[in-house]
Order: sequence, then C-alpha cells, then structure tokens
Amino acid sequence: MPTDNSDEWIPNIVMGKDYDKSYADAPIHYARLENLAGFFARDMPVHRHVQYFQIHYIDTGVTNFHMDDRIYRVEKSSCFLTPPSVPHSFHTEDGTTGHVLTVHQSVIWRLMRDGLQNYSNFDLKQGICLDPTRYDTAQQDQWALIAQTFFNIGFEWRKDHPAKNLMLENFTRLLIIQIARLSSNSANYSKASNDALRIFRLFTDLIDDHYTQHWPLPHYANLLGVSESRLNQICRNISNSPPKKLVTDRLLQEAKRLLTFSNFAAKEISYQLGFSDPAYFCRFFRRETKMTAQQYRKAHMENQFSNASPEMSSDATA
Repeated sequence: MPTDNSDEWIPNIVMGKDYDKSYADAPIHYARLENLAGFFARDMPVHRHVQYFQIHYIDTGVTNFHMDDRIYRVEKSSCFLTPPSVPHSFHTEDGTTGHVLTVHQSVIWRLMRDGLQNYSNFDLKQGICLDPTRYDTAQQDQWALIAQTFFNIGFEWRKDHPAKNLMLENFTRLLIIQIARLSSNSANYSKASNDALRIFRLFTDLIDDHYTQHWPLPHYANLLGVSESRLNQICRNISNSPPKKLVTDRLLQEAKRLLTFSNFAAKEISYQLGFSDPAYFCRFFRRETKMTAQQYRKAHMENQFSNASPEMSSDATA
C-alpha cells in the first residue's frame, strides 16, 4: 500500500507548460473557464499550482470545489482563491461559464508588502470562497466590482495595447483588494475527515502513476485497503465524481495533451495510453468529447491561432 509522506504525489499544473505554451514564463495567465473545462474536463482531479495563486470566478452554475480539507458547494455565482501548492479539485456543471486567473505569488506578495496586510485580516494560506448570496446591499456592490474587474482583465488579455503587462498587473492587484474586502464573509463549507482525504489523495496518486495500465477499480481498492463502496463514497464526497470517472478523466486529459502538444497520430497516442486497439481508443475519445481525435486537434489549433480566442493570442505577457 502506498505511503503518504510528502506532497509530491499531487500533480503540479503549470498553465504555461500544460495548457498554453505561448505564456510559459508569464506571471499572470487568464483563461475562460469553459475553455479550460474543454481541455482538462469539468471534473478536474486533485492538483496544485506551485508558486501560483489561482482565482476562479463563476458567472453562474453549480460548483463543487474541494480545497485542501474543505468542501464547498455553491449554486450560483462564486469566486474561489486558491493559494500556491494547496491541493484542490472541482466540478462544474455543463454550461457553467466564468474566468480563471493564475497569478505568480510574487505579484501578490508585493501587494501585501505595499500595505494590504494592514487593512485586511484575510488568510492567504487557507484560501477563500466568496458566495454573493450571503452579502448585504453594500457587499453586493463590491461583488459587482469584482465581476467588472474580471471583464477588464479578459479585455486587456485579448488585446495588444501599450503597457499591457502593467495594466494586467494593476487589474490583478485591484482584484485581490476587492476579494480581501469580502473575505470576512466567506462561504460555508464542510470538512473531509483526515482518513478520507488520505485515501482520496493516495487514490489520485495511484491513478497518476498507473492510468495507462487500465486497472479495474477492485485493483485500486485492494491496494488502498478499502472496499469499492467506501472508495466510491469518498470520491463522491470530496470530488463529486465516482472513482471510475476520475480514472477516465485522467486518461482523457493525457490524450488531449498529446493531441495538442505533439504530432503523434491517434494510433500512436492510443498505444502510449495503453490501448491495445486504436479503434477502441477512437471510440473512447469520441464518446467522452463528442468529437474525433482529429477534429479535436484541428479545433484546438484553430483556437490557438484565432485572434478572437480569450486566452490565446500572438503576444506574450512576460
């Protein structure tokens, strides 16, 4: 049975490496939530971002968000700030839209040194979930400003105006201040037990190491020393997904990554992912994405070079 003696088992996702190579060294990265969901899936398994804060703003829709040992469920608009290296996973329903901002910690630490720590007691180590249904009239006005700031960041990201980098950093600093003002009234959450978290994290570790071997669920459960029903209960409670879907999503994520960042044919990718029959891989990919592997590759390339794309443009932010 695996041992849980470090955080090394948690995948570290670098936006400029794993999703958008145009911005490999950018201190700030913006994307539409629905575009990220199309690449990583709406059931995003547990992961972290070393040295980067991440802020999710949900326009509308049900969101289940697991941040360390906290489990949030928000049914309308919401905003989540996740600190660097904190394990998190989330599920958004089909049709959910929003924004995702990934910010290097140096940008926010500079803001703290400039005096924000003197005016707010919000805890950057624990993470924050903002739920506007809890706010009074004055706080609703502040929430509206957060939505406007995200709109401004997205607009600036898509354009190539003078001083673009400076504008992005200034809007980001403004956003953090706005979030800090509302952080004293954070959303309610439930807590996962330490044992459940340990099993869940070990399970995701096993998935990451062995997803190409296509193990059946009983094999995972055996290695973890739990029953299948217990594993199912833990996964649904923490990630709102059954364990089989977590395995499928990891396999699908790697397939998308290879189609996006390599020139391998679908047949070669199928063998790399442990499929003995390329035709079965093609059926699997089409069932999960509603498009063929070739259609997905073509669509992503077109999106990458389209000036209309919210997160992909020819200019760099760093």
